[in-house]
Amino acid sequence: MGLLLRTLINTGALLLAAHVVPGVQVTSFLVALVAGLVLGLINAVIRPILVLLTLPFTLLTLGLFLFVLNALCLWLTSALVPGFTVHGFWAAFLAALIVSAVSWVLTAFLNEAGQWKRI
Repeated sequence: MGLLLRTLINTGALLLAAHVVPGVQVTSFLVALVAGLVLGLINAVIRPILVLLTLPFTLLTLGLFLFVLNALCLWLTSALVPGFTVHGFWAAFLAALIVSAVSWVLTAFLNEAGQWKRI
């Protein structure tokens, strides 16, 4: 249940980013759903390795380099999912900011099982 809900949150965030950021295009809801799933897998598997490898840059920039890593993960998602395109670094950067903010806000209210937390 938790994985499905997090995938739906990523899907909604990607659709919002495609609507707001010029240079990000999603052809259909199904493409956004696949992209949300792929982005979740990239964030679970590849992103921790990238964070570890770029730790000196992250420390030197006081954590701001993590935004660049988020943009790279989003760009990798667009390279793997046909129908989801990101044109340029700044489009990926802005879209990654939106996806990160939406995901962070919504997952702050979820526990590990995917159920709503009580505040």
